[in-house]
Amino acid sequence: MKRILLASVLITIVCFLQSCLKDECTGTQFFIKQEAVWIAESDFRIDLKVEAPRALNNPGKIYSYGNYIFINERNEGIHIIDNSDNSNPKKVSFLPIDGNIDMAVKENILYADNISDLLSINISNPESPELISRTESIFDKPTDGNGNVLAYYVVVADTLELNCTDPRVGTQIITDEEGNIWQPVDDFISAEDGGPEYSPTGPQGGNTAQPSGVAGSMASFAIFDCYLYVIDQNKVDILDLRIEEEGPLFLNTFYVSGGIETLFPYKDKLFIGSASGMFIYDNADPVNPQFLSNFTHARACDPVVVKDNYAFVTLRDGTWCEGFDNQLDVVDITDLLNPRLVKTYPMDNPHGLAVQNNELYLCDGASGLKVFNITDVNTIDQNQLTHIKNIDTYDAIALPGKDVLLVIGADGFYQYDITDPENLKELSLIAVEQ
Repeated sequence: MKRILLASVLITIVCFLQSCLKDECTGTQFFIKQEAVWIAESDFRIDLKVEAPRALNNPGKIYSYGNYIFINERNEGIHIIDNSDNSNPKKVSFLPIDGNIDMAVKENILYADNISDLLSINISNPESPELISRTESIFDKPTDGNGNVLAYYVVVADTLELNCTDPRVGTQIITDEEGNIWQPVDDFISAEDGGPEYSPTGPQGGNTAQPSGVAGSMASFAIFDCYLYVIDQNKVDILDLRIEEEGPLFLNTFYVSGGIETLFPYKDKLFIGSASGMFIYDNADPVNPQFLSNFTHARACDPVVVKDNYAFVTLRDGTWCEGFDNQLDVVDITDLLNPRLVKTYPMDNPHGLAVQNNELYLCDGASGLKVFNITDVNTIDQNQLTHIKNIDTYDAIALPGKDVLLVIGADGFYQYDITDPENLKELSLIAVEQ
């Protein structure tokens, strides 16, 4: 009788637990689709056809060179802007480049990604740039075997609903047979985030050519001396820029773990922002950078800028990096072999940043542009100088030798006079047009 009673009790408990579990599994998870765009090699491996200036629609990376600004139109090409007068920037031309995301300039040669290829473009005359060379298959891109290359992803209206019993629930990314990516709606953010030297003439207007320009902190391209570094998934490719006619010459590759996103050269060091931390390399030998150390954190994307003995790193959520933190980390790099966290400051959704003098300019996404005095890195939160709230910011460049800040974001291209960091003055705006 006791055995029967015990069995009955056990059956009741099991049924109760099963009922509870069944009752708990009532939710669903929604995924939004980022559709893979495949482009035939014959369609993107074509000559460059310069177009008249066009409206900003979906701006991404930004680059400054001499009196010119280059703004990436995500996956479509590059806007060239004459910025001789910061109060009145003028659109010069548009370079249609399929799959373009980033660029860099050295001695009047613009280097830009074109899906799997790297283009070298002479911009001595910004109104009529000329394609010098195309270095094919620099970037590893999937192909379908029929001459088509996976160029990029676009957001479509399709959604995927998974019942809580589906084993895929809780995953951050689902890839289907067509190469499309499905991402949870709650976390979703649109796919954004040895030869002879030569001396091309300077840009029009009597401007003297600079060796290279200035990139924003979100850059995945970086120029160091006569070498170009480009991020390609989990590795960095190094190319020699000294041979004009033949195009950049591939020299070396080094691998970095953790989903690398950004490059920031500083003196003879290279700082790399990744999904898992900041990596520091000694760049004394530019062809063979040597790993020094890394500073790890919770998984999140992180652009980085450096001033003296400190690195400033932003972490944000809602990205491909699957992060959940929104913060500014200050890292002491006095000992490059042992970087040390000094302090963490909460932010809303920080992206790019720039530093000049004792001020840090931080793009806090839809929360706007924030300016901090960083004289004392332990009290940055107590020394916020300015907060411009009415703009959606992505990245910034503080122009060397000038009191001018360039800001790019979802609203457009802004320029500010930063002579008084507590009272920024808007100089100009090229607004996004939908």
